[in-house]
Formats: sequence, C-alpha cells, structure tokens
Amino acid sequence: VQLQASGGGLVQAGGSLRLSCAASGRFFSLTAMGWFRQAPGKEREFVAAITSWSGGSTDYADSVKGRFIISRDIAKNTLYLQMTSLKPEDTAVYYCAAKRLTAATNDNEYNYWGQGTLVTVSS
Repeated sequence: VQLQASGGGLVQAGGSLRLSCAASGRFFSLTAMGWFRQAPGKEREFVAAITSWSGGSTDYADSVKGRFIISRDIAKNTLYLQMTSLKPEDTAVYYCAAKRLTAATNDNEYNYWGQGTLVTVSS
C-alpha cells in the first residue's frame, strides 16, 4: 500500500481544513487507516482511525473529539480528515497510515505511512 497525504496549509484559529490521503494497493478495502500528527519537538501522536468494515467504526483522540471527522471513500481509495474549529495547538505535520485488520491508536501497529502534510494554525 502506498499513501500520499495532501491538503495541509496555513489557517487561522477557528478555521477548517480537509486533509486527504490517496491510497494505492489492491488491499485498500481490507485495511484500517489512521491519522497521526507530530508537532515540533514532540512525539508523534494519534489523531483518529477508522476500520473499513464493521460499518467503518471510528476512534478519536480526546483532543480532537467533536472537531475532527475521519472518513474514507473506498471507491476512490481515499481517506479524509475534516478538521474544524482549529486551534494553534493543532499545528503539526499530519501523517496518514494503514494497517491490516482493525484500527489502532498505537503508531507502532501501522505498516504503511504517507509522507506527511503540514498544518499550521495561526492565533
């Protein structure tokens, strides 16, 4: 599976952005996918994840619940992260990732990673 993230940019606090992650690979429909982020000087952290089956069950970090929505379009092989009410502390490089079977919050469980897209939220 190859992943290509896009959609990052500069936005003011309170604004919105939608990240996309285009995936290639014949097993896209069988994987779980997630978004992680890494702020300058900090460790990479879990943001959101979605499982392809089980109705596309989702999981979110507490810091983004109610503000971010993860979704996927299996027909387009694309993962999305709709981000609203952005805060300066959301500033980070955002990475999409994929793994077999169920979604997970631990980045060590993900096998495939995109290159990252930078989101900068100004105050």
